[in-house]
Amino acid sequence: MEINDLTPAEVRVWRAFPRGEPVDFGETEAQNPATGSEWGPERTVRASVLRALLLSTPQADGEIPRLRLSGARITGQLNLMYAVVDHPLHLRYCHFDESPDLYGSRLRQLNLRGSVLPALNLPSTRIDGPLRMTDCRVRGPVRLAGSQIAGALFMDGAELITSDASVAVLQLNQSVLGDGFAAPGLRARGEVRLDGATVGGSVNLEGADLSNPGGRALSAQSLEVRADVRARRLRAEGGIDLRGARITGRLDLNRSRLSNPGGMALRASSCVIGELWLFRSEPLDGTLHLRRSRIDVLGFEPQVVAGEVLFNNLSYTALTPHEPAERRLPLLERDGDGYVPYAYEQLAAAYRHVGDEGAARRVQLAKLRRHRATLPWLGRAWGHLQDLTVGYGFRPLRAAVWLLSLLAAGSTVYALHHPHPLKADEAPEFNPVFYTLDLLLPVISFGQEGAFAPVGGYQFLSYVLILTGWILATTVIAGVSRSVTRQ
Repeated sequence: MEINDLTPAEVRVWRAFPRGEPVDFGETEAQNPATGSEWGPERTVRASVLRALLLSTPQADGEIPRLRLSGARITGQLNLMYAVVDHPLHLRYCHFDESPDLYGSRLRQLNLRGSVLPALNLPSTRIDGPLRMTDCRVRGPVRLAGSQIAGALFMDGAELITSDASVAVLQLNQSVLGDGFAAPGLRARGEVRLDGATVGGSVNLEGADLSNPGGRALSAQSLEVRADVRARRLRAEGGIDLRGARITGRLDLNRSRLSNPGGMALRASSCVIGELWLFRSEPLDGTLHLRRSRIDVLGFEPQVVAGEVLFNNLSYTALTPHEPAERRLPLLERDGDGYVPYAYEQLAAAYRHVGDEGAARRVQLAKLRRHRATLPWLGRAWGHLQDLTVGYGFRPLRAAVWLLSLLAAGSTVYALHHPHPLKADEAPEFNPVFYTLDLLLPVISFGQEGAFAPVGGYQFLSYVLILTGWILATTVIAGVSRSVTRQ
């Protein structure tokens, strides 16, 4: 392309490029690129000129070429498919009439800060430095699937909107980010997709607003993050899907609002996560799905998870904050899989981990009571009896109370009405207390039961004492055996 074919605005860009000098067509922050379609020829540059400039590589001796363009209207399509561009590209606060296409290209660096674009096509692109899209406004999908970015991806304050609900507004699936993904304050209307992505640093979505009602606001299946996912004050309308994700550090969703009525508000099944935080968040509007995940520290207040949960085969070491068992147990009763014994065992183990044996026993007792409802009528009756008498072995003092009560009742009755001796000349002196103990204790004998024979109603009372003694002894043995097995 000859310089004689260029407009005055394009000449400025052409001459500044070899020396890496900036070309600013306006006060960047003061002028809104969204109105760029109204800008005149004095700040308009054709995309074909930029393409010829980047690929022809004019150079000045001792200078490093760079494209540093601000506040320009770029007409036509900037097509750099499969191109190798060895110079940094700074297209800040620009208005693109058409969507740039950089499919399969290799770039040194790309800075689109504050620009307005119809869409952006960057699949399979390799960028040796960072990609900056801070404060960008994109009215179509941003395609970065399969891209490799050696530095970080910056999308802080960006706004991404698509009118086609079937197309993800941000496509980072299978991409590799050498550093991090920084998008605090991101506003996305449509699905944000990070399936299979690898992030060498942190993911920052603090204060982001993701909306895709009835679908997935964030899909990050098999995402690998080697540091933290910071998403405090996140607002998500639509599901968050993290199935199979690997997050070395923490997944921080403190003070967030996750809403997907009738669906999964947060699905983090089959994940490996260092810490999951939901402190001081609004109650989840939707299901919390954590099946088969391994989490070192699971942190949330009971009121945050107010709906259905799926906890089958969820493993965690610590549960914070420390709450009474009575506040945690209703959560397990809302498990969509029904009675899940493993969930009770994990909760009891978490209480033991912090030395709260009393809470652990209450969880185990709740587990047995929940299990009782799944049994046939005979098993339920036997379970109710064990619960009433000794609390399934977790309330051993109940057995002592029952024995003492029966001992007092029997001793009083037989003290007032002595039974007749079977052999008057051989019978020992009658003792109502030891006689009642002989009836109650099925193994120990004090020589009273065999020497005296009550009649009438007193004989019926002796049968009751013998039967209740056997029942108490059996339930105590079953409870102690169960406790020993748990230990």
